Amino acid sequence: MIVNEQNLDLVFKGFQTVYNDAFSTAPVHWDKIAMSVSSAGSEETYGWLGQFPNLREWIGPRHVHNLTAHSFKIQNRKFESTVKVSRDHISDDKLGVFKPVFSEMGRLAKTHPEELIMGLLSAGFTTECFDGQNFFDTDHPSKDKDGNVVTVSNMQEGSEPGWYLLDTSRGIRPIIWQERESYEFTAKTKPEDHNVFINDDYLYGVRARVNAGYGLWQLGFGSKAELTAANYAAARAAMMSYRNDSGRVLGITPTVLVVPPALEEDALHILNTETNDGGGSNPWKETAELIVTPYIDA
Repeated sequence: MIVNEQNLDLVFKGFQTVYNDAFSTAPVHWDKIAMSVSSAGSEETYGWLGQFPNLREWIGPRHVHNLTAHSFKIQNRKFESTVKVSRDHISDDKLGVFKPVFSEMGRLAKTHPEELIMGLLSAGFTTECFDGQNFFDTDHPSKDKDGNVVTVSNMQEGSEPGWYLLDTSRGIRPIIWQERESYEFTAKTKPEDHNVFINDDYLYGVRARVNAGYGLWQLGFGSKAELTAANYAAARAAMMSYRNDSGRVLGITPTVLVVPPALEEDALHILNTETNDGGGSNPWKETAELIVTPYIDA
């Protein structure tokens, strides 16, 4: 192949097509549990977290909710993946050798949000959210029906692999996916580029500015206890009882169960079987969508 600007552009478009095909077809689950937010700067502040503007009877003037009561920031992070292709390989028309590399690059870019988001679930037992408590904790500050300050748990302690019950039915989700600059495939192939002039190599890579952070703890329940029907039922009951900052019931309904591969069989038994082990119908059949992911640290 003659190495000129026109042919290098064709090579780039060929690699880009392979990348795009893999990116578009890679299966992901992160969009089922995280809400996507466009970012306009280096970080975003989510002042409205924890504020639930419930309807109230209109007596007297309107009650204006303060959406800056909490200050929780998610700072964007920059990510990249870069490979080099020798000019000699292009000149010798060895491009087919590199197609699997760019296919994998596309797949990894598509699944990268999943890695970050599922990793947040695993880290939720030791990482703070907007109220200053760990996302999964035993003493989140809340209020009871009479407006008294109480503490609420959204976790079960134990030493088993972690599993997570989430309500993803709302506009607000338990996890926030923040995107400043989406995943972009680019190249450095001009003769005056340093890598070309010094090393006779062409560089191809992907970059993005993104990050993930915690949304509302009330929409998630994390457990390190054994994944049994009893513990699953207790987690569901706890979530359905959560109240907002003014003591009003939130009406949470768990919709998704996220587990690592080690707990897939247990999860399928709870959500898919018709009968209990001891006989009788299984009341938990199809009560949540199951997501099995290797990105959760078991």
